[in-house]
Amino acid sequence: MNAPSRLGAARVAAADLADGKVAARIDAFVREHPESTPFHRPAWSRAVAAGTGNHPHYLICEQGGTLTGILPLTEIRSALFGRSLVSAGFAVDGGILAHGAESVAALTDAAVMLAEKLACPTIELRGGPLPPFWRASEGTYAGFVRDLPSGEEAILKSIPRKQRAEVRKGLERGLDVSIGRNLKGHFRAYSDSVRNLGTPVFPRGLFRAMLETFGEDANIVLISKNNAPVSAVLSLYHEGTVYPYWGGGTAAARGERANELLYFALMKHAAERGCTRFDFGRSKFGTGAFAFKKNWGFEPRPLVYASWGAHREINPLSPKYRLQVAAWKRLPLWAANRMGPFLSRGLG
Repeated sequence: MNAPSRLGAARVAAADLADGKVAARIDAFVREHPESTPFHRPAWSRAVAAGTGNHPHYLICEQGGTLTGILPLTEIRSALFGRSLVSAGFAVDGGILAHGAESVAALTDAAVMLAEKLACPTIELRGGPLPPFWRASEGTYAGFVRDLPSGEEAILKSIPRKQRAEVRKGLERGLDVSIGRNLKGHFRAYSDSVRNLGTPVFPRGLFRAMLETFGEDANIVLISKNNAPVSAVLSLYHEGTVYPYWGGGTAAARGERANELLYFALMKHAAERGCTRFDFGRSKFGTGAFAFKKNWGFEPRPLVYASWGAHREINPLSPKYRLQVAAWKRLPLWAANRMGPFLSRGLG
């Protein structure tokens, strides 16, 4: 797609992420931008496409041959949840990343043109500037980010007293901590967790693709007992910040304080890698995950998303899905793991 912006000087085109030189150029732009996240990187879009089958449309803006903005879009098509262009697909951030209002406007216009061409009635931007006249969505999610101290004792001291006591209990349980790429252990713990929350699990191939495309910038921390997975998280590392993204635990995790040990171990590992920020991701207001992150001393920051066109409801807390969520929680794990990936591909 070649779409000149209404302002003339900025031009938007679709990037071919299969071209190594193009992807490297974009990655360099993303890494140098102070507001970038791993969800802006070409690796994220490629992994989503490989792991879910949803098609990426990665828009770039240039002015005089200089790259001035990017917008990673994922085309979501679902019989249950409708069609949408999402930036970034399956992410909590990844909206427009640009230098200057002209590039923002050009990317916004190009996204609308693309949505109309693809017959997608909705565009969702998760993060980035709010385009004029687009609908703002707020009050549902909060983000949790804070500085990460260096050293085990400093990290422990940074955790509020009550939560620190829970971490120490986890340290005393004799659990095993491993850091690597154990997809089988991760999927066992994560799929159990999301089934218990009443939501469909993402395809195992998505996690595999993330590890492959991000390389050394992704890994799995796994907590186990007697060689059985108890809790795990797949994390991404980007420009000095660690992003624990897909995490969860089995039914035994709470009693073993495995989740407390999990995130403490990740904090230590990330600090050893040189990370100075810990991004705990987003959680919905009023949920247990929201309270859990606050207990670690993270202050919630309300997130504002932007959308164009028709509203697409995918929030599992919506009354619309109350009966479906309740039924999903009662499914045997094998059944939830078999059906979940087919449904979750349409969530985006």
